[in-house]
Amino acid sequence: MLDDITQAVLAREEVIKYLSGSYGTRGDEARDRIFTYLEELRTTQRHAIYRALQHPLYPILRKIDRHHENLERVVEAARSHRLVYASNHKSHTDYLVEPLVLDDNGVRPPLIAAGINLFGGPLGLIHKHVTGAIPIRRNTKDPAYLITLKAYVAEMLKRHDLFFYPEGGRSYSGELKAAKTGLFHAALSADCPNLVIVPVAIAYDLVLEDHILARQRVKKLQRPFARELAEMVRYAVGYRSRAFVTFGTPMPVSGVDPHSRSDVLELARTVRSHIGGLYKVLPTALFASAMRPSITKKDLESRIDHLIEELTVRRANLAVTSGRQAVEEAAEPLVVRGIVVQERNRFRVRDRSVLRYYGRTIEHLLLTDGRTH
Repeated sequence: MLDDITQAVLAREEVIKYLSGSYGTRGDEARDRIFTYLEELRTTQRHAIYRALQHPLYPILRKIDRHHENLERVVEAARSHRLVYASNHKSHTDYLVEPLVLDDNGVRPPLIAAGINLFGGPLGLIHKHVTGAIPIRRNTKDPAYLITLKAYVAEMLKRHDLFFYPEGGRSYSGELKAAKTGLFHAALSADCPNLVIVPVAIAYDLVLEDHILARQRVKKLQRPFARELAEMVRYAVGYRSRAFVTFGTPMPVSGVDPHSRSDVLELARTVRSHIGGLYKVLPTALFASAMRPSITKKDLESRIDHLIEELTVRRANLAVTSGRQAVEEAAEPLVVRGIVVQERNRFRVRDRSVLRYYGRTIEHLLLTDGRTH
């Protein structure tokens, strides 16, 4: 006997077309491929256990002070809408911080679309059977997988909210990446008349795996999460940061045609633009953007003042109001992190790649005609 979700997935138009041989595979082989991927995607959320997980994760969570902005928009929308959260992706800690901001404030927990590399070992069992995370194969072009993924997400959206990362994976360069359209299309295909997309931006003073990401700059291969976790533990020594989660105005999607590639692409671009505008401009990003190989404190403050003036005109979400305030708040964390060195009233760069990583986090706010100031 097939469960309700499996029956609903098999009844969707694209799945029926695949099973009929429209993609070159038919019969038992086609059915087996759909069932294999469906079993991989299947997830369960047990909220009571999920809340209890905060305790073993406390050693990491206590290092990150969670802050939120505009959460009332989500609380209001959740009363009458199905919510799809679309966020930028900075760190593996996003999977902890953002859902807990919702949970801390009594907002119903969404399912989370996460990279399949997070599903190995005990952590994978927790994701699959407790947190309600859906494993995503980000780079596959197998039509059986893509069809099954979209069908499964569409059916789950009739029962749960969804939280996903349109960039696909973390930004290794620091910049806000282009949005992919796959899960947007899946959400639209759910045909939920009350569905809205909530743009979300997360920003950290310091990203836990900043040194790892900045060294690589571009993601070259999918590494086992256990290896990445070991590296993150190394860089967690002495680590502390604030995380700002900013929620945008929920966006209705009733006028978007899920069968129109241009409509879906335009929606993805619009959501990305909203995410970029919500992004909290923190002192470390301003410091990194204005920094030179060697610069006096006074000159650095002046350069940041000019940045703040420009960002104010662009209505950026600023965390500080002056260059002096930015330097006072950013200098110590960056020095302790080994990114810059302070010598009396002068700063010099110690780790250029990581400094550039933080500078690029606000690059999208300074773009004009394809160039940056």
